[in-house]
Amino acid sequence: MKNKIRVAVLGSTGYVGMELVKILSNHPYVDINFLGSETIHGSYLNNIDNTIEFNQLPLLKPNDSFNSKDSDYVFLALPHSVSNKYVKKYFDEINIIDLSADFRLDSFDVYKKNYGNEHECKEYLNSFIYGLAEINREKILESKNIAVPGCYPTSILLPLIPLIKNKLINTENIIIDSKSGYSGAGKKFDFNKMKSKNDYNFYNYNTNNHRHIAEIKQELNKHNSENEVKFSFNPHILPNFRGMISTIYCDLNKSIKKTDIINLFHDLLKINPFLKYIDYDETLDFFSVQNTNYCKIKIFNHHSDDKIIIVSAIDNLIKGAAGQAVQCFNISENIEETVSLV
Repeated sequence: MKNKIRVAVLGSTGYVGMELVKILSNHPYVDINFLGSETIHGSYLNNIDNTIEFNQLPLLKPNDSFNSKDSDYVFLALPHSVSNKYVKKYFDEINIIDLSADFRLDSFDVYKKNYGNEHECKEYLNSFIYGLAEINREKILESKNIAVPGCYPTSILLPLIPLIKNKLINTENIIIDSKSGYSGAGKKFDFNKMKSKNDYNFYNYNTNNHRHIAEIKQELNKHNSENEVKFSFNPHILPNFRGMISTIYCDLNKSIKKTDIINLFHDLLKINPFLKYIDYDETLDFFSVQNTNYCKIKIFNHHSDDKIIIVSAIDNLIKGAAGQAVQCFNISENIEETVSLV
């Protein structure tokens, strides 16, 4: 590739935005030529986060001062219901990779129920490809506009969609128990909820009422033609900064064995560089996925042969956000998928 691809990041000072900048600044085919922020202007990112050298990067400017004619891609690391305002300005002028929830859902009625009425271009909802790279690789390759999945959905959909697509599990009663580091709540998260004088906290929230349920349901049902997928979802917050583990309890379809599930995952590994199947003698924990773009999957025995327990682990800031965004960028540009991510 002779000419580097000019890239802008809006919302570059948030947790996800800074992860994006770190990955893109090491990308051999990328030139970051604009960094935007809502709150910090006229400074360099290394004055905010000194874990990486940002001296070669542009000064921070207001997000709304970005000119789409100056770049080839814009990454929107902006809050839900904010991102769509920028999409309205830039649509059809530049390749857009949006990391908010504003274009993940196909129906505005579903979006409105979960995120409110603040959406200025709902007519573009169906103009974005859902950027779950391992599932929608061919669609991403042909798309100018990509909506990056949420972190909980990523950890859940990557193991479940292949099983549903191949009719290996019963879709009537799936139980999903997920645990996330608190970085998923963003920089405004009050860490006082996590730490008291004597101990650290741990709690579940929005059980069967989390906004990501609509996203999970939408994508699972796209691969299940027979009936609606029914599941329970219980998310939790841990006092860890980063990392996410989803434990999924499934009933196997008639005549399906656990070995059929394992064989399917081994086949998927051959074409998906960021999927890893973990054998029984290996540990699957936060440390094994932090600061990586991998989704690691492990299967455990159930006391009943017609059930399985699947554990899926990701870094919520990387595979659940910034890393997956760059993975989609690589696919879209027909660059090797792993560039700048391994």
